[in-house]
Amino acid sequence: MKKLFDRVFDGADEMYSIAEKALCDAVEELGGDAPLAMPNTAYYLANFLSYTTRKVTTIGELKEAFEEAKQWNIHDQNMGAVFKTGFGVFMAAEAIEACKYAKGPDPYEGKYHGHLSDAEVRELGVPLVTNDIPGFVVVYGKAPSDDEAVDIIKGYQTRGIFVFLLGEIIEQARRKELNMGFPVRVVAVGPDIWQVAHIISFVNRAAMIFGAVQPGDRWALDDYTFWRIHAFVNVYEPVSDIVVSCGAGAIAMGFPVVTDDEKDMWPVPKSILIQKDTQAFIETSLEARDIKLKITNVDIPVAFASAFEGEIVRKADTRVDFDGARFPSFELVRTLEAHEIEDHSTELFGPDIDDMPEGESLGIAMIAEVAGKNMQTDFEPVFERNFHYFINCAEGVMHTGQRDIIRLRVSKAAFDAGFRLKHLGEILYAKIMSEYDTVVDKCQVKIYTNQDELPALKAMANEVYDKRDERLLSLTDESVDVFYNCILCQSFSPSHVCIVTPERLGLCGAVSWLDAKATNQLNPQGPCQIVTRDRPLDPEIGIWEDVNENVVASSHGNLESVSLYSIMVDPMTSCGCFECICGIEPYSNGVVIVNREHFGITPLGMTFPEMASMTGGGVQTPGFMGHGKHFIASKKFMKAEGGSARIVWMPKALKDMVRSKLDATAKELYGIEGFTDMIGDETVAEDPDALMEFLTGKEHPALGMDPMF
Repeated sequence: MKKLFDRVFDGADEMYSIAEKALCDAVEELGGDAPLAMPNTAYYLANFLSYTTRKVTTIGELKEAFEEAKQWNIHDQNMGAVFKTGFGVFMAAEAIEACKYAKGPDPYEGKYHGHLSDAEVRELGVPLVTNDIPGFVVVYGKAPSDDEAVDIIKGYQTRGIFVFLLGEIIEQARRKELNMGFPVRVVAVGPDIWQVAHIISFVNRAAMIFGAVQPGDRWALDDYTFWRIHAFVNVYEPVSDIVVSCGAGAIAMGFPVVTDDEKDMWPVPKSILIQKDTQAFIETSLEARDIKLKITNVDIPVAFASAFEGEIVRKADTRVDFDGARFPSFELVRTLEAHEIEDHSTELFGPDIDDMPEGESLGIAMIAEVAGKNMQTDFEPVFERNFHYFINCAEGVMHTGQRDIIRLRVSKAAFDAGFRLKHLGEILYAKIMSEYDTVVDKCQVKIYTNQDELPALKAMANEVYDKRDERLLSLTDESVDVFYNCILCQSFSPSHVCIVTPERLGLCGAVSWLDAKATNQLNPQGPCQIVTRDRPLDPEIGIWEDVNENVVASSHGNLESVSLYSIMVDPMTSCGCFECICGIEPYSNGVVIVNREHFGITPLGMTFPEMASMTGGGVQTPGFMGHGKHFIASKKFMKAEGGSARIVWMPKALKDMVRSKLDATAKELYGIEGFTDMIGDETVAEDPDALMEFLTGKEHPALGMDPMF
């Protein structure tokens, strides 16, 4: 019998040999000076950066770094050293893949995902910390049948587990026409085992982005991947030596391996679990990683899981389209007395999908009526905003927007599976009762599709929205007695603390002051705690002694002081899942803002990932700040440095999104009409010289303001 250790070493030798050939071919074809970079990342070749601190930018530099990586393949029979051989294997795999990307930014031409961008890593920040994604699985090989391949993928998907696929199982899933892609959290990474490099790169960047792990800090990296990345591996037989060598690296990172192949697995470490029943892979894997799932039973005929939140229902696949932009539509939560509610009732007023022509566009109204002795009207908009997430968890159902600008599509596949409008009521009832059980005792849902009734119903809803908005407009930082902290992201970014105020929402864009208040009242021991603001030190900059005390305690002593209104003086920390990042543009005396959806260059000469690499992980970086999109139009945005008048550049899509509110703020604070049109974007400038020419022509106010540093 061949020893497991020997299999690791033989597999490592094989991976190094393939990498050596790929490098020699790349040098011969492209030359040693040829530039080399993975697309849309600020972390170079992240595995080489993590393990060797090398910032590889050319083929020649990769060849030098590869020689250093060979030092990891020492054939040491010590148990710990054997598995850490896998780190060198990951670098060799990354070298193979990097040589492909040196020839073009999309070597797989869309057939496989390959490299995952920094934006994709950051996009998973919120669902990871909220446990919507409780873990990751890498599935490699060929399942016993195409049906079983789909069963294991969808089994993980319905449990919220993010699925990475490698090898033949991808083609099995395609033959069964399984919907795959990053938005539905099933990523077909690549056909070969060396594409595992992209998954490990994803993990290592998560450690650097969210955990502030520094390149080369092997202890911190091992600690982070073991305790904070809940990942595991499934491998179908037969398992080759090269796959075993990659499995060794996974085990060294704290990721157990489940396989049905027991050949030459001696001695078997506790992190390799032999499970001959491949249909039991899921439960075995979850137990091995101690992942406990909170499953809400939703009685609907399609799969229901957070993995489907990003699913897009295309027009050609649509059975019915409820379009709030064209027809009266809305969603609303109302608080009633308990005797007015028939618990778990869903009433439909108007035709069901069966009676609507295929592809028809119509209006719809969804009203959830709740009662509870602890229910408050302040919670109503919090519940409403979550309709989006609740409904999108249904496979084949797509929801966008909120309030009276919503869109809801039901796919033909969901309709054929039996999905009807009553099931929207089942979703809303189940989720409201499970998520808000501390304040909601009873709930009923009413759905309206009678087109004649909708205009009057929408007018009623708008009256409710208007009254709420009047109250929200009166909420300022000065008008409330307390702020709230949010430490939800500490599961991934241990020293980060958000201070949430009425005029400064959480940097992820998902937690407003009312959300934080509701979270605290719904779960007093949860991630949002009351922060008093009784002892001001400098309220103009946004510093309070009691806020600082909370920040010190909540960050475990990593932070001493935070200012809420300054980008230069102790700016608030960022975890890594911020919607936008703001950075100083020195030539114009202003700031550039870029959102994660923008992939182009900014006038700072950096992309979003590159700017984001300068902050995040719970560190304070004066001059750079992560924040939510809606904070841009706040009167407290960079108040200490002159406020929103400092904004000199934003991507056009972001400008258009914040235009109305930002223009209103600028008019009120500075008396400027149409301020957003004075801000540059990628259509007029992507370098400082062109930006300065544009700003000068617009007489932008930042040009005459005091220097920021």
